[in-house]
Amino acid sequence: MTLFTGLLAGCGGSDSKDIKVGVVYEMTGNTASFGTSAANGAKLAFKEINAKGGVLGKQIQTVIADNKGEPSESTNAMTKVISQDKVVAVTGFTTSSNGIAASTVAEASKIPFVAAATTNPKVTQDENTGKVKNYTFRVCFIDPFQGTVAANFASNTLKGKNAAIMVDNSSDYSKGLSQFFKAAFTKNGGKIAIEEAYLQNDQDFKTILTTIKAANPDVIYVPGYYNEVGKIIKQARELGITVPFVGGDGWDSPKLAEIAGAAALNNTFMTNHYSVEDKSPKSKAFVDAYQKEYGQVPDAMAVLGYDAAYVLADAITRAGSAEPEKIREALAATKDFQAVTGSLTINESHDAVKSAVILEFKDGKQTYRETIKP
Repeated sequence: MTLFTGLLAGCGGSDSKDIKVGVVYEMTGNTASFGTSAANGAKLAFKEINAKGGVLGKQIQTVIADNKGEPSESTNAMTKVISQDKVVAVTGFTTSSNGIAASTVAEASKIPFVAAATTNPKVTQDENTGKVKNYTFRVCFIDPFQGTVAANFASNTLKGKNAAIMVDNSSDYSKGLSQFFKAAFTKNGGKIAIEEAYLQNDQDFKTILTTIKAANPDVIYVPGYYNEVGKIIKQARELGITVPFVGGDGWDSPKLAEIAGAAALNNTFMTNHYSVEDKSPKSKAFVDAYQKEYGQVPDAMAVLGYDAAYVLADAITRAGSAEPEKIREALAATKDFQAVTGSLTINESHDAVKSAVILEFKDGKQTYRETIKP
């Protein structure tokens, strides 16, 4: 898919009365389900904002770009919307490797960037210096929290003592989560029986799974993305592996059940940002609006795209200006913002402090299990 621009709800061309914002997501590629959902959430949010009069008396004009699910294309897409389209801020991105790449462009250009679902710490912190990036923020929790939540659930609720880990070595997200899970699980007194690696787009996992089966783990942690995870779980069940699988928010796609099969997903669990079963008024209003707009139930990526758009609009409102530096300052000061995913505060590391949920798959459907507060 080529890069394209989209105008929303009353936006008119390059009218200077509009506030131009970039929306960059994985619209094609291996994680297109994530990006499409999140972009839909963002588009719905900006449509609602514009229908209510916009921001600072102006309409928000969105410039939508496809990062194609690749780091190199992510820098290209960010460069285009910032340099060519002259946006004052960017929101987007659902995968960490792409978000890390995008942040380098935002930092160099001094344009505020609100990431939706990129959970690796390196998105907001410079890997070389350890310093917080000035212009990069996010509305999701980060992997040290998510990995620890998964490990505690595996230890305390599932009573796991020996865990196997399958890590996607081509993914910063997967490598980070496995590291944090391992640290917390062993701290709880558990043992990592075996750790095996795979790569994105791998198709046959039976050799790795046979080795894992021989190690006799009582829980298997797979912090990967839905395309590979679906195949892993399907093939594991075919090999007679019946122990529970645990994973992260990278599992959250309707395609997971299509790939794995509903029965294979029984006795599997994931950490996530949100449950559609949340009955709060804000959540119900969002779910109703999303279903009306797109004819389907939103997943967590849709919610995070929606929340990221509203957090950015809120920052522009509080800044009282569409100047990037003032938007940056307002984003850094975000506190107790009432998002669909819960109350959200941006901390000194530019990360969102918020709760996580545990979801269990029953006959292919996500069911709410519990909420874990930070």
